[in-house]
Amino acid sequence: MRIPVRFAPLLFGALLSAIMVSLVSAFVLLVNQGLRPDFLGTWARSCATTWPVAFLAVTLVAPRVRRVVARMTA
Repeated sequence: MRIPVRFAPLLFGALLSAIMVSLVSAFVLLVNQGLRPDFLGTWARSCATTWPVAFLAVTLVAPRVRRVVARMTA
């Protein structure tokens, strides 16, 4: 099954934000609380609550950042 190309920006935003939220929330939890028995559950809740915010931020901000980078590098 292939996803149509027109959805590429949304898929990019979804994957990038999911990876970043997973990594950053795991790091912050480990630093602040250590590796506790409930780490995985806490981490999963953290990811589930913060991913929508990160997805919207990446999706809405990425086009502007691309334009700024294009101006800075052209």
